[in-house]
Amino acid sequence: MSSETIKIVGGEVYTPSGVLKNATVVVKDGKIAEISTGSVEIPNSQIINAKGLRVVPGGIEMHIHGGGGRDYMEGKEDAFRTAMAAHMQHGTTSLYPTLSSSSVPMIQAAVEVAEKLMKEPGSPMLGLHLEGPYFNPAKAGAQMPEFITPPIKKDYEMILDNTNTIKRWDEAPELPGTAEFGQCCVKHGVLPAIAHTKAEWPDVKLAWDNGFRLATHFYNAMTGFHNVREFKHEGTVESVYAIEDMCVEMIADGIHVPPTILRMIYQIKGVERTALITDALAVSCSDSTVAFDPRVIIEDGVCKLSDRSALAGSIATMDRLIKTCVEKAGIPFSDAVRMSSETPARIMGILDRKGTLEKGKDADIVFYDENVNLKFVMAYGKIIRNDLQ
Repeated sequence: MSSETIKIVGGEVYTPSGVLKNATVVVKDGKIAEISTGSVEIPNSQIINAKGLRVVPGGIEMHIHGGGGRDYMEGKEDAFRTAMAAHMQHGTTSLYPTLSSSSVPMIQAAVEVAEKLMKEPGSPMLGLHLEGPYFNPAKAGAQMPEFITPPIKKDYEMILDNTNTIKRWDEAPELPGTAEFGQCCVKHGVLPAIAHTKAEWPDVKLAWDNGFRLATHFYNAMTGFHNVREFKHEGTVESVYAIEDMCVEMIADGIHVPPTILRMIYQIKGVERTALITDALAVSCSDSTVAFDPRVIIEDGVCKLSDRSALAGSIATMDRLIKTCVEKAGIPFSDAVRMSSETPARIMGILDRKGTLEKGKDADIVFYDENVNLKFVMAYGKIIRNDLQ
């Protein structure tokens, strides 16, 4: 966290009240101290000329497995630091490291690392996301099948009673024990989310009634409209659409969900209920072609299971998500940015300090040029990347 006063000048600053042209953003002690369209005189401040670039809030990553060749499931401090640093070079300024379906000891190892990192001033880590292991085996995808199980009350209660680092936990709501699991999560301030599921309307409604407010990587690893003999049934997708206030996250790499569907999600759910995620694996932000999970192969830049039965996470980065939304899905740049920052902050309950450029919030700031290329990254007032010429 930087204690130096910094003035960002000459940019188009995207704020909740609109775009401010040729505005000045003052950063002090890791916070946004002021945003002004007038002259701001601060002696001895460092000046960064944005040169007309678009100045927007940094990305908040809600679903990410690793990067830079390292995976959070390793449960090692250096793995966490390497993966986080790799994605910060691509416009992510805060994140919730994700564990795929894991054993209790694996979760505990990650919790131990998380507790240390979250105490550090200016840490980009905001908490852990557990993607499983309480999933429907028929929709396991790339999840390790040996860990998948219905909710085990003594396990999740023990874990949640002993740490406050877990901020989100995904589950398939058609499994027995969903109501109790959701209630326990909510009691501990953890967001329960729907994932890897064959849930239909009664299951999704049960989940909603017990605190589930998010659908994980929407469309992926869940059912859509289908027939059972001659009778038609809504799938998980339609059931999530039917609950107006249920939020969704989408892997906006243009591969896991085609651009036409990305645009449809945006049109139906809207900016305030749609978050962008990478679901990135260890091979993202890395020269390596070897995945952490030996079942995963990299083929034509796409992560797949070795038997090619399913996609398996992505190699996307935050800047790519925004570029894909704009260039392939026809989503306005300002809305794509909001879905990468403001919406995740709202979903995760941290909008009071992150997600938008406003006075008093953390100085998590990135610049994009007119072609949606990332040029600058700042987190907590510290410059992470600077490609300005």
